[in-house]
Amino acid sequence: MAAKKETEVVRNLDVERYMGRWYEIASFPSFFQPKNGVNTRATYTLKDDGTVNVLNETWNDGKKSSIEGTAYKADPNSDEAKLKVKFYVPPFLPIIPVTGDYWVLYIDDDYQYALIGGPTKKYLWILCRQTHLDDEIYSMLLQKATDEGYDVSKLHKTPQSDPPPEGVEGPVDKKGFWWIKSIFGK
Repeated sequence: MAAKKETEVVRNLDVERYMGRWYEIASFPSFFQPKNGVNTRATYTLKDDGTVNVLNETWNDGKKSSIEGTAYKADPNSDEAKLKVKFYVPPFLPIIPVTGDYWVLYIDDDYQYALIGGPTKKYLWILCRQTHLDDEIYSMLLQKATDEGYDVSKLHKTPQSDPPPEGVEGPVDKKGFWWIKSIFGK
């Protein structure tokens, strides 16, 4: 069956309820995330101007890497959960803004798990408030992604430890080179 032409996106997302920490359960590997990253998570904080501070953290070879950005509504007048996320790359030299699409394709009523994609179908994330997502729910989200035309065979499950690491433990990769290493697969 052919995928629908128009991607369905969540409407009237309650941004305040969406804030906080989300754990990456699975994702399409992408150039701006380190390969073999574990305990990958995102923390969203609402700012006074209505934009959202995005903090993405991951652990790779025992070192924590992170990158910060800003998310904002692509169209302020739309009720669709279509956001733009802007990161400055590299983090220590804010010169090149990299902007991506962040579409909330599905979220449960309790805001406990979410399916995130974009218009190109090149990116897909399954996020959860906990480090583990029930298989039943995972399968349901896979089906939703498939219905929207995503190739879910490319999904890579993210190892999450339970309990998750604290924010400060382990040496931190402050150089900001993890993103460039990940681009070239080093």
